Amino acid sequence: MYLRELRQPVSELKGVGKSTFAAYTALGIKTWCDLLLHLPRSYEDRRVKVPLRNGYSGKPVNTIVEVISHQYIGIGRNRTLKVIIADESGPASLVCFGRNFLQDLLQIERKFYLYGNFSVKYHELQSSSFEVEPYIPDQKPKLFGSILPIYPLSGRLTQNTLRRDITGLLNTSAKHIQDELPESLRRTMGLMTKYEALHAIHFPNSHEDRELARKTLAYEELLFLQLIVRRRALRRQTETPRKNRVSISAANHLTRKLIDSLPFTLTADQVSVLNEIKTDLFSARPMARLIQGDVGSGKTLTAFISALEVIDQDVPGQAAFMAPTELLARQHAENAARFLEPLGIRLAYLTGSVPQSQRKLILKALAEGDIDLIIGTHALFSKDVVFKRLRYVIVDEQHRFGVLQRIALLNKGDMPDLLLMTATPIPRTLALTVFGDLDVSSIHTMPPGRLPVKTYLAAEKSRERVYAAVKVEFERGHQAYFVYPRIDDTGNSDLRDAETMFDYLTKKVYPGLPAGLIHSRIPEDEKLSIMDRFRRGELVYLVATSVVEVGVDVPNAACMIIEHAERFGLSALHQLRGRVGRGTAQSYAFLIYSDALSPEGRARLLVMKESNDGFVIAEKDLSIRGPGEIAGIRQSGFLKLVAADLVLDHELLTQARKTADLILSKDPGLLSLENTAFREVLSRCPPFDEELTDG
Repeated sequence: MYLRELRQPVSELKGVGKSTFAAYTALGIKTWCDLLLHLPRSYEDRRVKVPLRNGYSGKPVNTIVEVISHQYIGIGRNRTLKVIIADESGPASLVCFGRNFLQDLLQIERKFYLYGNFSVKYHELQSSSFEVEPYIPDQKPKLFGSILPIYPLSGRLTQNTLRRDITGLLNTSAKHIQDELPESLRRTMGLMTKYEALHAIHFPNSHEDRELARKTLAYEELLFLQLIVRRRALRRQTETPRKNRVSISAANHLTRKLIDSLPFTLTADQVSVLNEIKTDLFSARPMARLIQGDVGSGKTLTAFISALEVIDQDVPGQAAFMAPTELLARQHAENAARFLEPLGIRLAYLTGSVPQSQRKLILKALAEGDIDLIIGTHALFSKDVVFKRLRYVIVDEQHRFGVLQRIALLNKGDMPDLLLMTATPIPRTLALTVFGDLDVSSIHTMPPGRLPVKTYLAAEKSRERVYAAVKVEFERGHQAYFVYPRIDDTGNSDLRDAETMFDYLTKKVYPGLPAGLIHSRIPEDEKLSIMDRFRRGELVYLVATSVVEVGVDVPNAACMIIEHAERFGLSALHQLRGRVGRGTAQSYAFLIYSDALSPEGRARLLVMKESNDGFVIAEKDLSIRGPGEIAGIRQSGFLKLVAADLVLDHELLTQARKTADLILSKDPGLLSLENTAFREVLSRCPPFDEELTDG
């Protein structure tokens, strides 16, 4: 029997009534398997004696005490038992809020095991959070002398209930759990059996046992994840291309002509990524590649250049470039016109706001092959959009599109090559998991002449000083963004909002200076008009929500002011900061934070202050927020890891990937399986000892 086969409902466990079952359900625990995989969040080590005097330092106390006397605090219904205790290091008090019944247990002159957190109150050492158990010489205690698991709770669940139910399973059904990993692989990796790992993760004999148990469960979890991801990648690579898929040749003169015409030199990373893309394009297999790089690193130009490889052929292919917003799509279209139209490339721009008369003409030209590159938004995967020969699909800010949306566009061609782009660099572990079926290219270097944005953290009380500093930049001829987390003050929130602050800034702070207001409720054509005026310098500053996170390129914008910065995620803060610093002048980001700053908010702001490197920030963001939020997969059901930690387990993940590749190379038939039950294949694999240790 395998762990996932323990599908009996927890309601069948002895002692689990309606209220306990409801509490388990609230935690997502529905079956015996779920319960065994409800892992402790922490542990209490009750093996080492910690005397009462250590409670003065805030450390948990773990000792044997004697009851000295009983007292009572308050009168009437609020009367609370207070128990005076002592060990060899001195006295202390136990305040039994809501637990006056303990007077019958904690009898005077009796000894008890005690574990609790103490603090000094009213000139004495006190605890109201404690556990006790009678001390009986020569008899082993139930809750002391061992490492106890501490679980996440819900409803009326208690730690003792969870310990009881999990112990019951470990002593009965769980004993028959079989291993899914071959013995040779476990031996090579130094792992426990599945049952040993489950027992040790819940009730470890030592901290070393606990960590080995976690490693065992994490490795198995990551291995199966990598088998799924790598299988998907290998299936794509080994699929037989359709016969009418047109290959391309390396003879491309327009690419060299465009590169030679640029007033600057491509960075080494851009050249390297272009070479990687060319190799894929020349292959008979369809490309699936992701380019990651900071805002302003030159991803878009790299994509345009690569598109020429497809367009400039004896049998010309068509390329589609999809962006998440009309603002961004329009900017890409204007840049494409600047770079590509002089080469004779036929361009088109298609969004939902394009008039129907123009749309019909565009669709007709596209279907007849008279358009080489079309740039647009979600409108590109509409049913009436038909290509003559779609060969190349480029998706910018890929995380803003769903998988089905990308597939809808890809299905308009005959196995077209796919290039995804993101200005949110991806942590290494996510690159191996969420994007493990893609080839990943990175652009680290920025174009020459760019200065790092100087970032300042400012408290609420310093806001006026920030406004004054920005005014100096206005006097130097520069522009600025002011960003807020809300559109208006609906809901009586304490947060400043874009509409209210636009009124305040234009009337009180910078009267007479032309400004614009932009947010998601403003009509698209008006939004485009405001952004155009800002880009042309007709507006000195822009008041906005995070809608400008993905926006137009304004080299003259030198200041980014983000109010309530603690309300934004690291990725959003980094993207917003990337809106400035795109020219040659020194640029600044002012992150204004509220007085009520949480530890997580503080951590995010300090990361922004200390680094301009999007790759460093991505790793920090992963450690703070977790993988689901970073990759936008919290709602997708993917990456529901139980034991593995993508922040801590990078080396383990790398090893799992190596093992998965070895398994797939030994048994290519696995690629054709339509399910993820790999245990049969694992059982047929040869011993792993030699190949994994020597590889």
